[in-house]
Amino acid sequence: MIVTVTANPSLDRTVGLDGPLVPGAVQRASGSREDAGGKGVNVARALTAAGLDVTAVVPCADDDPYLPLLRRTGIAVRRVEVAGRVRSNLTVAEPDGTTTKINLPGAELSAAEREALVYGIVAAAEGASWVVLAGSLPPGAGSSFYADTIAALRSRLGTAAPRIAVDTSGEALARVVAEGRPDLIKPNEFELAELTGCATADEAIALARAGGRALALDTVGAALVTLGAEGALLLTADGSYAARAPKIAVASTVGAGDSALAGYLIAEAAGAPPAERLRLAVAYGASAASLPGTQIPTPRDIPDSEITVSRIEA
Repeated sequence: MIVTVTANPSLDRTVGLDGPLVPGAVQRASGSREDAGGKGVNVARALTAAGLDVTAVVPCADDDPYLPLLRRTGIAVRRVEVAGRVRSNLTVAEPDGTTTKINLPGAELSAAEREALVYGIVAAAEGASWVVLAGSLPPGAGSSFYADTIAALRSRLGTAAPRIAVDTSGEALARVVAEGRPDLIKPNEFELAELTGCATADEAIALARAGGRALALDTVGAALVTLGAEGALLLTADGSYAARAPKIAVASTVGAGDSALAGYLIAEAAGAPPAERLRLAVAYGASAASLPGTQIPTPRDIPDSEITVSRIEA
């Protein structure tokens, strides 16, 4: 069983345009859709569609408009009661696949709600193989929230504690790497650059390709680095790999990184070796980018195109 955590869920509204976005202009939309979003929810949807046993932990009030959309996804949900409303995020999608996102910060968690969320995560994680901590943190959670959650999981569950995957950014990622010792992180190239102190994303990617194991930090089991249209890297202590993304018609990049993480976990659950985990991660990410809005791929959506994975020689 896999548990996903979305500390800062979002009601994702996607608006499609017939032409390029023109700042300051009045434009007509070609269509729109609403999805129950948040990185952990997206991962849970992909895992559920692949037939895995998943529970999504989400802070949400019982009367929140987000909840009917979440229930419509069909995923198993463990709801933690909070007072604030789930935020709304807006994505504007242009015909060439360019997406412009406007993300709200989310309602502030009280100290009691923060504690209740950690408790709910630990309770849901009993018997789990993985816990996925994904997305930004709401006001009130503090940048140490993920690191603190990992500490609580390992303290209360001991040797039965699940492996931990983290997909976040900024100070929250830096804290979890320094203090949490996660088994897997999933930064993109910009987050990797910030984490490793590189001046640019290109510098971070070059370092990773030249000697991937040097960037699999001592406090991290592995790093799945998504590179958008360039594919992804998998950095581990035992060896690192690179994979190119297949050519696709991009509809929306929203949820592509979440789907890549889901693909990795699906392959891992099947006992696949590292290279195959990376291949399926790239396949899932590419499939998500070819779908509109925050649609999450199912196994039948995965492209047939061959994805080449090569070992990085340090």
